[in-house]
Amino acid sequence: MRRKKGKNSINMEHGKIKDTTQDTTLTIDVLKEKLINIEDAEIIEHQFNQDELVTVLYIRTLVDEERFNESIIAPLNRCTYKTLYACIDNSKVTIITSLEDALNKLFSGSIILYDSTKIQWLSVQLENSLHRAIQTSSTETVIYGAKDSFIENISHNILMIRRRLAIPELKSEKFTVGYLSKTTVVLMYIEGITNPEIITYARKKIKNINFDQFLDSSQIAAFIEDHQYSIFPQFLQTDRPDACAFALGEGKITILVNNTPFALIAPITFFHLFQSPEDYFLRWPIASFLRLVRYVSFILSMILIPAYVALTTHHYQIIPLQILFVILESRSKLPFTPFWEALLMLITLEIIKEASLRMPTKTSQTLGVIGGIVVGQAAVEAGFASKVLIVLMGISAIAFFLVPNYLMTKANVLIQFSLLLLASFMGIFGLMLGAVVALAHLNSLTSLKQPYLAPFAPFYWKDWIDLFIRGPLTWMTTRPNYLKTLQKWRYSSRR
Repeated sequence: MRRKKGKNSINMEHGKIKDTTQDTTLTIDVLKEKLINIEDAEIIEHQFNQDELVTVLYIRTLVDEERFNESIIAPLNRCTYKTLYACIDNSKVTIITSLEDALNKLFSGSIILYDSTKIQWLSVQLENSLHRAIQTSSTETVIYGAKDSFIENISHNILMIRRRLAIPELKSEKFTVGYLSKTTVVLMYIEGITNPEIITYARKKIKNINFDQFLDSSQIAAFIEDHQYSIFPQFLQTDRPDACAFALGEGKITILVNNTPFALIAPITFFHLFQSPEDYFLRWPIASFLRLVRYVSFILSMILIPAYVALTTHHYQIIPLQILFVILESRSKLPFTPFWEALLMLITLEIIKEASLRMPTKTSQTLGVIGGIVVGQAAVEAGFASKVLIVLMGISAIAFFLVPNYLMTKANVLIQFSLLLLASFMGIFGLMLGAVVALAHLNSLTSLKQPYLAPFAPFYWKDWIDLFIRGPLTWMTTRPNYLKTLQKWRYSSRR
């Protein structure tokens, strides 16, 4: 048995990778040439008799070494040429017919086995199953409900969904995107419930992706969303398998991406961004109250500071006299106008928030103390901000974090800055203009061609039971109307 090291091989033409795998015949010399200069590529040649040579090619770091020794090395040493194929575990063996297939298998962790006597190519699946343990979701924590969350291994993620929906109608279609990363993408849906038009559209979008590498599901979303210039997310990103299972049962699709713990759910509406998985685990009056609090917090987080600027700059006549005195006393020594005062403090707040996210946990706690107490108090004493604005900033900052969707909180920041600018020039009328423009923009959006503002526009009155409030589950007898599902009723037999 002889072992050889691979030496080189990437085909470049005018600075671009040239794909020669589709029009090149699969031969042992061509495959060896592809492995040149790949340090962890291994080639083993095992001679049984004079004319019976078997060559094994694999990438050492991608293969489970223990299983490789048991499944390949031991049969080569123990068996004869005639009994070799009986010694290898046939359940993991597939026949290879092209160079492209051979390279895909090789760099996915499979062993390539070439029999020069029979001129036969085989692959044996022995990929290294290295992955982290299943843990509790860190982005969507709940008191009640399931505690498991997705990991980077897509097979395990599919398994976690299938355990919740153990039906043959749960389909999973596999795609490979990114000519460098060869990222595996799996489209999941329930046949017989999900609208076929949505499935076809999503399938077409994924097939048309043309980019070099994908390292996260958000990059996939950027290529298949309908409106890439909008600040509003058109896919729901989640690392909770129970959230994916619930969405599939409603008639939505789920997209899983290998090497990322976040799945994509679509089509969604604007109102889905304010729903938490825990809404469906709590008593419905409590869940409804908390959902309303989130909507109020969303509005406060956007308009509180711009409203302060609008009132103190253009409409101070309508402020109650006692409150006006407090504001005047607080601002009496400030050198800035309300707009510049608010803008400086908002930028400072964003700097602190971004820094706390990027720093280690223990350091970020210290940063929170420095930002919240030292900077805030020092800004007032130094005469850079009023006490009233600092209080409003605190309420606004806390209200931001009540929105469950992280991408939506980032969109809120841009909306807040835009409204601040409009309020400084036009006062309350600027805020009204901004609200009208935002609503018009939301009404123009779609998620996989489905209306983004449903069931508000178009109007589906039955869906309002799970909109601003979360009604009793026993009242939710139908799936969302905007999805146009094949099976409307959620009961197995209509009562």
